[in-house]
Amino acid sequence: MKSITLEADIHFQRRGRGARRVMETGSDPNDEIPVGRLPRITRLMALAIRFDELIQNGDVTDYAELARLGHVSRARVTQIMNLLMLASDIQEEILHLPRVTGGRDPLHLRQLQSVALVPDWRKQRKLWTSLLND
Repeated sequence: MKSITLEADIHFQRRGRGARRVMETGSDPNDEIPVGRLPRITRLMALAIRFDELIQNGDVTDYAELARLGHVSRARVTQIMNLLMLASDIQEEILHLPRVTGGRDPLHLRQLQSVALVPDWRKQRKLWTSLLND
C-alpha cells in the first residue's frame, strides 16, 4: 500500500471562550459571511428545479419516487413542484429574495400555491405583485 503525504499551512484564529476556527491557506479571515439565511421559499424553489432536473435526466421516475427518497408525502412533493408553474420571472425573483435576518420569512409556500395554480402568467404577475405589497 502506497502512503500519501499532504502538506498544508493551517492557521487557527481564536474566537470567544477559547474556541478556535481553522482558516484555509490563502483565505482572508475578514471575508464577509452573508448575514441572515435564505428564505425557505427560495430553498424550496431551488429544490423544485433540482427535482425537475432529476426527473428530466431519468435519475428519478416520478413524484412518488421523489417522495420516498425524501421521506415526505407525494402531496408535499406536488406542492413543491407546483412552484415550477410560476412565470419564469417570478421564479427568478423567488431565487433572489433578500436574506432573512430575523423573525419569520416574509413569504410562505401556502401563499404561492394559489398563484402557481393560475394558468395565465399575466394574472400570476399581478397576484405576485399584490402578495409582495401586502
